[in-house]
Amino acid sequence: MLEISVSDNGIGIPKNKHDEIFETFKQVDSSTARMYGGTGIGLAIAKKFVEMHGGEIWVESELGKGSTFTFTIPIKQKEISYG
Repeated sequence: MLEISVSDNGIGIPKNKHDEIFETFKQVDSSTARMYGGTGIGLAIAKKFVEMHGGEIWVESELGKGSTFTFTIPIKQKEISYG
């Protein structure tokens, strides 16, 4: 598997919201959306894309210190047999 991480030093995400941020149109806090922008669909699309390729995506974050988003994807695709 190839593992890629992207980090920021933004506002962070509360631990109890880590799973929710990957749901379509779900934002941690609507006041942060007004302040920082965004519609809440980007992470849901990223999750779908990664999972379609057989990978996983997750976040590690601490409030006030930022977040690291990591995803994995297979380096070699499995052969698909078409009947």
